[in-house]
Amino acid sequence: MALIELENITKTYFLGEIDVPVLKGISLSIDKGEYVALMGASGSGKSTLMNILGCLDRPTSGFYRLDGEEVGSADGDRRAVVRNRKIGFVFQSFNLLPRTSALENVIMPLTYTAGDLSAKECPKRGMEMLERVGLKDRMHHHPSQLSGGQQQRVAIARALINHPPVLFADEPTGNLDSSTSEEVMEMFSALNSEGITVILVTHSVEIANFAKRTIHVQDGLIVSGSYGG
Repeated sequence: MALIELENITKTYFLGEIDVPVLKGISLSIDKGEYVALMGASGSGKSTLMNILGCLDRPTSGFYRLDGEEVGSADGDRRAVVRNRKIGFVFQSFNLLPRTSALENVIMPLTYTAGDLSAKECPKRGMEMLERVGLKDRMHHHPSQLSGGQQQRVAIARALINHPPVLFADEPTGNLDSSTSEEVMEMFSALNSEGITVILVTHSVEIANFAKRTIHVQDGLIVSGSYGG
């Protein structure tokens, strides 16, 4: 069953009198439980595509259905609700608050979404997420007290806190050494085996090989796709 459906998505940036088309008609379907890598050179349009998929931006034209809801034409407030409830993000730079513990970083998204959780239930869920990524014993550590791999695992736990059906990872190993990168990628594979849909943006063929399907973007179009893994 399709979790993500794109139909003829375009994105054009209007810079004064100049129109800059970035996406030129992308149609794509991603099923629940897939593990997909998006690849493309700088300027290919893959980052713009990722922003639209993640409801961070809206297309100029076309249709985008996420979990059955048309979100491509949604306003900013509605897209924010969708992001908070249905999407987890993991970035290259971790984006952790430096003076905040691992546990506090993880539960921060609940501030916006967890009206049904009590003051005791929020930390409990955060501890469960940290345990899931193997960091329960580091819950009170600040980011400066954690290795790069541990910081990224905290970021993964934060992305999972709302139990989203889809996890977006944008160059998640870009700041990690090769052995730590493999450890983090194995974690994404384990999460995918539990049923979470994972969409990975990467320049690296080695990292893309962890995915089960690779989609190549070039000049604003999907030029090829393959299955592997």
